[in-house]
Amino acid sequence: MSDDIDVNVEYLTRVEGHGNIEVNAKDGEIEKCEWQVIEAPRFFESLVVDRDWKELHHVTSRICGICSIGHTLASLKATEDAMDIDISEQDKKLRKLALHAENMQSHVLHVGYLALPDLLDSKSVVPLTETHSEEVKTVIRLHKLANTMSDVVTGRTTHPQRLIPGGFTKIPNERELEELKEKLEDSVDDLKAVADLLENLAPKIPDFRRETEYISLTHEDEYGLYGGDICSSDTGTTDVDEYLDITNEYTVPQSTAKYTKNNRESYMAGALARLNNNYQQLSPMAKEIAGKFDLDPMEYNPYMNTIAQLVEVVHSVEDSIGIIEELLDKGLEKQGEYNSPDIEPKAGRGIGAVEVPRGILFHDYTYDEEGKCTEANCIIPTNQNHGNIQQDMEKMVPEIIGKKPEDEIELTLEMLVRAYDPCISCSTHYVDIDFVE
Repeated sequence: MSDDIDVNVEYLTRVEGHGNIEVNAKDGEIEKCEWQVIEAPRFFESLVVDRDWKELHHVTSRICGICSIGHTLASLKATEDAMDIDISEQDKKLRKLALHAENMQSHVLHVGYLALPDLLDSKSVVPLTETHSEEVKTVIRLHKLANTMSDVVTGRTTHPQRLIPGGFTKIPNERELEELKEKLEDSVDDLKAVADLLENLAPKIPDFRRETEYISLTHEDEYGLYGGDICSSDTGTTDVDEYLDITNEYTVPQSTAKYTKNNRESYMAGALARLNNNYQQLSPMAKEIAGKFDLDPMEYNPYMNTIAQLVEVVHSVEDSIGIIEELLDKGLEKQGEYNSPDIEPKAGRGIGAVEVPRGILFHDYTYDEEGKCTEANCIIPTNQNHGNIQQDMEKMVPEIIGKKPEDEIELTLEMLVRAYDPCISCSTHYVDIDFVE
């Protein structure tokens, strides 16, 4: 094993967007250790300025093709907060189903297509279709179920159209919900099969720990995904309206995405943060699956975020079954074929927060008297995680130099970034411009 390493990963694979890993060391002394985000920013906050209040959720859903439901919901909540718009309990339950669908879509995609190849010594999921065909088919079935759930609740697999300020343009009927409930119940065997597979592969998960701060939503009555307060494992709970005091964005030279910090130099958002902060509110089977991996608070291994995602898929399935049963037992309130709530726009500022697959998402809008947006701010989960990735790398690299060959060091670092399941393109919100006279 050499104390000299030169790791230069340009355009890391099996993540969304473009990021680089650069680590150099000579005689065991680290000369450079960087997680670099090199994408051009996209300025969605500027795109929504001067737009009508009815348009913002459609525009901001395009920030991400993976978390489009979450962006839609955060956007709607911000608009509804600004204009004092109430939604019914039925619509709130349906929105929670939509969020569960997205959580399942994204988590299954990451666990099955992006992370699993590392544990099976494969460059991608494609060779696994021959060597592990049944396992891949199981993942595909679960992913298809999540897509179907999104279709039923939101009308589309991605970029939902039925979700609007004040409710839904159209809601699923009882027959559609009954059929969806049956499919969710039938998925339990597939979920257990994936859990068994990952349990057998668990020894390949790197054994690395770094104590950090975990930030997520938390709610006294449920596992915090759709609403609640901001929870820090270090400092306790804070009202969502005070989100800027928690996120504290700043810039670094190697990134076009902002970083965030609260009580420490960095914090982690996402499935592991939610599990650490809200473990007791997981569904029974989700806790059972977590127990297979000895996963409970406080877990400081970032690689276990992938396992936490699996646990959350199980929770989403169980909780969705319960929500559908509540809706069917009460009976769906009727609404027109194309519902459009009668809303009078007003001036105000509103903040919306939901948990999306990669962590807590904030949308913040200010409207004038005519309902035109005058100012907007979005803080994306991945840009909350960039600093933690950097801090993890800085702790890990000295621990493995001289103990692993360079190719294994490179793979370990790639797996670290992939464990965060970053959505890099969504997080690029900064550009440094020098004006020359």
